Amino acid sequence: MRSLLSALFLALFLPLALHAEESPVLTRIEASGEVRVGLTGDYKPFSWEEPEDAFQGLGVDMAQALAQDLGARLVIVKTSWPTLMEDLKAGKYDIGMGGISVTEERKAHALFSTPLLSDGKAPIARCEDASRFETLDGIDLEGVTVIVNPGGTNEAFARANIHKARLVLHKDNASIFEEIAAGRADVMITDAIETRIIAREHPALCAVNPNAPFTHSEKAYLLPKDDAWKARVDAWLGEMEESGEKEALFSKWVE
Repeated sequence: MRSLLSALFLALFLPLALHAEESPVLTRIEASGEVRVGLTGDYKPFSWEEPEDAFQGLGVDMAQALAQDLGARLVIVKTSWPTLMEDLKAGKYDIGMGGISVTEERKAHALFSTPLLSDGKAPIARCEDASRFETLDGIDLEGVTVIVNPGGTNEAFARANIHKARLVLHKDNASIFEEIAAGRADVMITDAIETRIIAREHPALCAVNPNAPFTHSEKAYLLPKDDAWKARVDAWLGEMEESGEKEALFSKWVE
């Protein structure tokens, strides 16, 4: 326990330059004066564009807090779920903060911060059909159209569990729920936190059992394989937690 506290103290209070000697990311941040945060801009409440190139959401608020803590300028880099890992490997951003789920596949190529919250996959459908789609057996039937955005854990879950129903890929996650409301698709399986947000915005849609999701997973910040950078981010999150600032920002966006 004492060694853990010591590590947190060093990460929080040693000058950025000392960490930069062992961290490519911190070296770049110190040299450029900016921290680049990757966001998809299509996943409420974490990040979305409204209007174009104007990002808002929990991820943006947390990114601003991180930039302030680092004494750096915030640069938002738009990424996407299909290119999330490629963009990280290419060094296009320093940290992904858009509601990213921790998976073994991603952990093979990157690091994650300490977890931010737990969530899981749950359906969202038109309210009149919600009772039909409470179970995977009720969803995976001939005549049902399941819609999903490509490239992330939603698609991976759908491909692993949907075999009889028709599976439709819709590339724009920001408009995917309009397809369900309009009757062009029946149901989507996404993170429960998103189903709650969307159900409030679309009166015709209902979150289906969001408190009892099909799976359980953690969300965290996606990082390149840079141990010193991870330690710095984790220390910042620990300080945010202790000060109550993290809870204040989360309560603003997450109910």
